[in-house]
Amino acid sequence: MIVEFIDAHREEHGVEPICEQLQIAPSTYYAHRNRPPSARSVTDASTTAVIEQVHAENFGVYGARKVHAALRRQGQAVARCTVERLMRSAGLRGITRGKGPRTTVPGTGPDTRPDLVDRAFTATGPDQLWVADITYCRTFSGWVYAAFVVDVYSRRVVGWQLSKSLRTDLALDALEMGIWTRRRTGRDLGGLVHHSDKGVQYVAVRYTQRLAEAGAVASVGSTGDSYDNALAEAFNSLFKAELVRNKGPWKGIDDLEIAVAEYIDWFNHRRLHGEIGLVPPAEHEDNFYRHNTAATTVAASVPSLH
Repeated sequence: MIVEFIDAHREEHGVEPICEQLQIAPSTYYAHRNRPPSARSVTDASTTAVIEQVHAENFGVYGARKVHAALRRQGQAVARCTVERLMRSAGLRGITRGKGPRTTVPGTGPDTRPDLVDRAFTATGPDQLWVADITYCRTFSGWVYAAFVVDVYSRRVVGWQLSKSLRTDLALDALEMGIWTRRRTGRDLGGLVHHSDKGVQYVAVRYTQRLAEAGAVASVGSTGDSYDNALAEAFNSLFKAELVRNKGPWKGIDDLEIAVAEYIDWFNHRRLHGEIGLVPPAEHEDNFYRHNTAATTVAASVPSLH
């Protein structure tokens, strides 16, 4: 640190005067300055460059745990404590989530749909349980609302849509994308449980009818209780932290829509998810079908939509 301090001020004050004030011999400074870098410092510099690249390629949101996991997937043998130390030195850190207001507007009229999840957000395979929710994004031209449908088993975003208003079509379009995405690859949605809150968009007759047409069963949580749709709200929190606040501000819906498309592609195919073993959602699903030939056979027998 002394050498770095002298280097930073030598042009202004000169080496000898600084050394005199610090009570060290100028020869000591020159000896340290001319000493070749240690093997550790060389290794640290090389590893830091790789860490910075991994951090930048992943929206700058990874903390030490996921950077370490990403390095291991690349074949880099680095201790986690080393990753933590080098990230601190480089000023790199992960994104922390924040909380915001609810966007749920309770639907009017009776709703007899049961809560089939009861806060147990677990599944033993893809397309057993989907969760859906809506969140908001601030732009220079006004609020933009985003609807997402997430597969609970893999945490994969199967459908999404943006809109300038909290209309029924916003949620319905996200659902349609999810149905199309799965059927395009031959997956059978018969028996799927679709869980949401009691927002007016999800209570709408058209939404309920579309679920029935796809062979899905509707499930709803308690009105105004975030814990009853916790997994969907957890994704919204990640989305807001990793993209909306991290990469904003946003001009309007057009540039946000492009960014969301890029984010969802990264989230599904490259982002390491801690709840599924630090692998991307798409890889987690591929691993499931690789080890469950019966599920693959059933899916292959279902005609895809084009």
